[in-house]
Amino acid sequence: MIADSILDEVEKAVVGKREPLELILMTILAGGHVLLEDVPGLGKTLAARAFATATGLHHARVQFIPDLLPSDLTGSAVLDAHNTLTFRRGPVFTNLLLADEINRASPKTQSALLEAMQEHQVTSDDHTRALPRPFHVLATQNPIEFEGTYPLPEAQLDRFLARVSFGYPSQEDEWEILQRHGATAAPELRAVIDREQLQALQRELDDIHVADPVGRYMVALVAATREHPSLELGASPRGSLALYKLARAAAALDDRDYVIPEDVKRVAEPALAHRVRLRPELWVRGVREGDVIAECVAQVPAPVRT
Repeated sequence: MIADSILDEVEKAVVGKREPLELILMTILAGGHVLLEDVPGLGKTLAARAFATATGLHHARVQFIPDLLPSDLTGSAVLDAHNTLTFRRGPVFTNLLLADEINRASPKTQSALLEAMQEHQVTSDDHTRALPRPFHVLATQNPIEFEGTYPLPEAQLDRFLARVSFGYPSQEDEWEILQRHGATAAPELRAVIDREQLQALQRELDDIHVADPVGRYMVALVAATREHPSLELGASPRGSLALYKLARAAAALDDRDYVIPEDVKRVAEPALAHRVRLRPELWVRGVREGDVIAECVAQVPAPVRT
């Protein structure tokens, strides 16, 4: 299967993280954006570059810093040699934008991505310019260090189809990382597919069937987040849509043309955890949004396959 070939290629660079890599690929196939949230040094940037290479996408990397301006992302009008104003496109005009440490930029700059991520276009100088297709944002942020950062608002978080964490590697995987970095040459990645083939794969997801009981199960899961006592803010209908898209992508990775409840359970946390808000007193107790989503999955009865 093409998806396995893409993942195998990415794993030449990223060791021992098949499950989160599958979630990233699901998000790309579903046409969405990924928020990679983890401590530094776990391969977030490396994974983004590897996916860009393996999928044949043109990519750009932007290091988000406090004095980054919106025009540094979207572009601006400049005077050319003929003294004429010409729009010079910014790095957002690409297929895959790596927004490194996105929460280090000011809210004003973060908001410059809202239109691009939702509508795949940029409005500047009274002109609206379409972004290349496909267009994906892979953003990274450190969930531990908050000094000098600007937390992403709910509107920005909601634009990400999934939030993915890598976690620390096992000891075996970490030893393999050391061996690879000690080699004389880093592994060279190749493009498994090109942009047109990726878009064809994305269109194929429209043919994956979601039966009425499974669809209603998704809606019930999202509704459960709005009623959970640990949450002051539940997921919006955009969360239901994210669950729907990612579940179809999960079915595609398993080479099925229909979604089963296990697909929904598999993607529930990455699709919903960043769309809910815990009650403030629970932070002190170490409760995570993912823990609450897991409770909702355990409590809401899944449809029985016949």
